[in-house]
Amino acid sequence: MNSRESQLLAFDRLLTIMDELRAQCPWDKKQTMQTLRHLTIEETYELGDAILDNDLEEIKKELGDVLLHIVFYAKIGSETQHFDIADVANDICEKLINRHPHIYGDVVVENEEEVKQNWERIKLKEGKKSVLEGVPNGLPALVKANRIQDKVAGVGFDWEKPEQVWEKVQEELEEFQDEVKDGNLDAMEAEFGDVLFSMVNYARFLNINPENALERTNKKFIKRFQYLEAKAKEKGKALKDMTLSEMDVFWEEAKTI
Repeated sequence: MNSRESQLLAFDRLLTIMDELRAQCPWDKKQTMQTLRHLTIEETYELGDAILDNDLEEIKKELGDVLLHIVFYAKIGSETQHFDIADVANDICEKLINRHPHIYGDVVVENEEEVKQNWERIKLKEGKKSVLEGVPNGLPALVKANRIQDKVAGVGFDWEKPEQVWEKVQEELEEFQDEVKDGNLDAMEAEFGDVLFSMVNYARFLNINPENALERTNKKFIKRFQYLEAKAKEKGKALKDMTLSEMDVFWEEAKTI
């Protein structure tokens, strides 16, 4: 691994390249925080994919892309004299020190859960009106549900045992089925949302990340369906002309790969 000196030199090199690109490259000159925003989101999702695939080489590359965006935003901030990369780094340093009094102060904690509870209490002392202020509005709904539950649990609003959460899941499923029988689409959607929310909560109690779990299933389904498409093509058949029984043969084969 690189020494601290080598790491700092590498970061300084990146800052220098960023300065040069901003001054000389026609594309880089035109970028604003607004034009970079959607690209940053895309890069973050690509990093997430690499992490889910446990592809360490790809993780390294995607981290570089995300780091470039951070440096880019800081460069734009320095041009308007609002902040630079040092301000960004110092801000997060101060926040970490303030929110870890068990490391940088005299607070004693017994476990990870107490650390999380302290974190939320400290944020309220910093002026936050709600523990939910830190949940971005633009998060995908599944991720948002998980973050909401995690944050309220940090201030003690939580179930005591996983069994209680599972009972809640079953209760929500029954309520959803009742609405399905009545056929009211709006009520069905509302109850289905309750089912998903309670399932996310149950996953949290089991230390399962629901977003990761669902994405694993997405990837698994894509892989198996593409195997099915390839096998159908080998047989000279179109999927729309195959029976479910014929497709199921290849689907079962895909499960063994």
